[in-house]
Amino acid sequence: MSTDVRSRPRTAAPAPGKARKSDRARAEARLGWLLAGPAFVVMLAVTAYPIAQAVYESLFRFRLTAPDDRAFVGLGNYGVILTDPVFWWSLLVTTVIMVITVAIELVLGFALALVMHRAVLRLRGLLRTAILVPYGIITVVSAFAWFYAFNIDSGYVNSWFDWVPGISSDLNWFAGTGTSLFVIIASEVWKTTPFISLLLLAGLAQVPGDLEEAAQVDGATWWQRMKRVVLPNMKAAIMVAVLFRALDAFRVFDNVFIMTNGANGTTVLSLLAYRTSIGRLEIGLGSAISVLLFVCVLIICFIAIKIFKVDLAGARGEK
Repeated sequence: MSTDVRSRPRTAAPAPGKARKSDRARAEARLGWLLAGPAFVVMLAVTAYPIAQAVYESLFRFRLTAPDDRAFVGLGNYGVILTDPVFWWSLLVTTVIMVITVAIELVLGFALALVMHRAVLRLRGLLRTAILVPYGIITVVSAFAWFYAFNIDSGYVNSWFDWVPGISSDLNWFAGTGTSLFVIIASEVWKTTPFISLLLLAGLAQVPGDLEEAAQVDGATWWQRMKRVVLPNMKAAIMVAVLFRALDAFRVFDNVFIMTNGANGTTVLSLLAYRTSIGRLEIGLGSAISVLLFVCVLIICFIAIKIFKVDLAGARGEK
């Protein structure tokens, strides 16, 4: 008995443009949620209340010296902050510190990662230990060390480097905005470059060696191998390094507080929030600045993720 092929039910074809994930990609995504889920729940439980409390307090005119004089002002505190030139200058200073430090640390960290990656096996442990020394020092301690090194009275930088044009024995590094920011940025770079180098070292370890060898056999130069082979395979590690460090640099506080305390136009957003909440006891305005700082951090995260567009499944050739 013959069967009419036309009577058989047809299987619906997958919609064009909708790529299905492989079993491996789905399994890894499920495993990722299982591993990160408990930590995510704990972090959410710990941070959700303070964030909600800050948002709530920012809607009130509230000063600790007058606890009974509490009034709901809605978005009034945000209006006061956003129309204050001090806030915008602090935002500019914070952004400048973040951009310059992250850029310098990314270059230096990559160079250090290459040195540690290419070093002889017996020297790798010694190199990693030596590079990690600055990162192991408490930020407050390193800030005081840099402050006393550049201080016009107790410092040694002026006497050691007086042969450099622009540096003299009577140079006061903390008397101007530019020189103060230079010392702050230099201390940040010295302290946190090892963190960037470790993250990039982990990324270098993921670069397939056979691809580099094949590119070298094909006659590719060192820069071509870096551009075409190494950096594309390190995209995820670079994104993590830039994102983590940018968020940390945007919340800079210790170095600025210890070295200048915001003098000479070096106030950053964290210091402005501290001064408003702790110094002036303006809880409403201070909470509004903290909320705006949190919003800026979210914007930085969104921009970084959009720029790098890291797709681990796609990097493996999976859909």
